Formats: sequence, C-alpha cells, structure tokens
Amino acid sequence: MDIKEAFGQKVKLLRKAKELSQEDLADKSGLNRPYISAIEQGKRNVSLEVIEKLAEALDIEIKEFFEEK
Repeated sequence: MDIKEAFGQKVKLLRKAKELSQEDLADKSGLNRPYISAIEQGKRNVSLEVIEKLAEALDIEIKEFFEEK
C-alpha cells in the first residue's frame, strides 16, 4: 500500500467515526464529493492545504491522519 492509499483509508476511517457521509465531508471542507471519493480510494496526491481543510472539517489535528492506532 502506498502513502496515498494509506492516507485515503485513514480519511475514510475518521470520516466514518464522525458519522459523516462523503457529501457531508465535502460540504464541511469546501471540496467536492468526487474529490473526497478519489482521496479515499488513494487516487489523489493531496496538498498540505487539502489536508488542513480535511482536518478542520473533521475537527481533528493534522497529526491524527498519520498516527497509527
């Protein structure tokens, strides 16, 4: 698994833990739903700005995307 896939899986896990749909996360982050889907599938190489938007939308610290639990 590459870093994009690992990051996407973590986004999906955190999104579901917050009981948000992809559409909800898209609305909260200012991104569109197909882009959220592509991130979760590991098809996007996201920027730091997008990571920040996702963290804010999920109400988490950025480091949580990279912590293993």
